[in-house]
Amino acid sequence: MRVSEVERITNETEIRVRLNLDGLGENQIKSGIGFLDHMLQQVAVHGFFDLTLEANGDLHIDPHHTVEDCGLVLGTAFSRALGERRGIVRIAESTVPMDEALAQLVVDLSGRPYTELVTGWSSPTVGNLPTSLIEHFFESFSVTCACNLHGRILSGRDNHHMAEALFKAFGRALDAATQIDPRRQNHIPSSKGRIV
Repeated sequence: MRVSEVERITNETEIRVRLNLDGLGENQIKSGIGFLDHMLQQVAVHGFFDLTLEANGDLHIDPHHTVEDCGLVLGTAFSRALGERRGIVRIAESTVPMDEALAQLVVDLSGRPYTELVTGWSSPTVGNLPTSLIEHFFESFSVTCACNLHGRILSGRDNHHMAEALFKAFGRALDAATQIDPRRQNHIPSSKGRIV
């Protein structure tokens, strides 16, 4: 089974994650940031990942450390669950509508962290989450998952819809990229012969 458990404890946050890549989308997410919980639920449900995430952070300061560390721990959980990444599809894309909003996310589980996002938020917050931290979440995930992430919000007026479309696309792209491709016969999907 492709399952991992990760714990990260610092002076700023305490985070525990349990992830099953081959799940049903069942999730229990409590970060202390309601809108982040809602977005991570979208990733779990639309990616068919069973995900438990519990975070206690220094929210009396601001949400920055909690969002950043949730991204770091979740990325680590994906990387550990993938192991050597043998047999996976590796590269996948999803484009998702949410009412008037349309978002695209492309992922390459390449072993090389890189993030490029084009968003166009129209306000500094959505729910109780600063929109600038959405980009930071994806950057943090990319570093510890060791993957390329390219995301674009192609259209939209409502920041909630724009963010939700992006996270749904993230879940669907991750689901497709982490699938086992029977044609690979357990080989590593890289001309180098290794990914991480």
